[in-house]
Amino acid sequence: MAGKIVAVCTSEIKGVRKDNVQRAYLQVGSGLVGDAHAGPWHRQVSLLAVESITRMREKGLEVGPGDFAENLTTEGIELHSLPVGTRLRIGPEVQGEVSQIGKKCHVGCAVFKQVGDCIMPREGIFMKVLKSGYVQVGDAIEVLPDV
Repeated sequence: MAGKIVAVCTSEIKGVRKDNVQRAYLQVGSGLVGDAHAGPWHRQVSLLAVESITRMREKGLEVGPGDFAENLTTEGIELHSLPVGTRLRIGPEVQGEVSQIGKKCHVGCAVFKQVGDCIMPREGIFMKVLKSGYVQVGDAIEVLPDV
C-alpha cells in the first residue's frame, strides 16, 4: 500500500491551522523540527489524508491541507484503518510507527472554532519517528511489511 505526501505543515503554537512549508526534517525522539507538537512523546507527527479533507469540503467547509493542524497531509492511503504499530516509510529516509489513531479533541480547540468541525479525532493518525530525515511534498509514503 503506497501513497504520497501532498503537504508538509508546521505551526509555532498548538491548536491552530498549520502552514505548508513544503519540506521539513523529522527527528527521532522529537518529530517535525520547528513544530509546536514536536517532543519526546507518542504523538510526534500527525497525519491526515487529503481524502478526509475532501469529505469535509463536500460538507461545505472551506478547508485544505494544514487546516486540521496535521503535519503531513497524504494521498492514497486510508490512514485511519492502519493499526497502531504499523510502520511507515516516507520518502527515501524517514521511518515511523503509528502510535495512535484519532484523538480526543480538547475543549476550546481553535481548529474546531475556525472550521466548525474537526476530522482529526476521527480520521487523523499519529506516529513516532523511528528514522530521521527530510520529508517533502511529492515524497512517497508506504506501509512497510510486518517485521
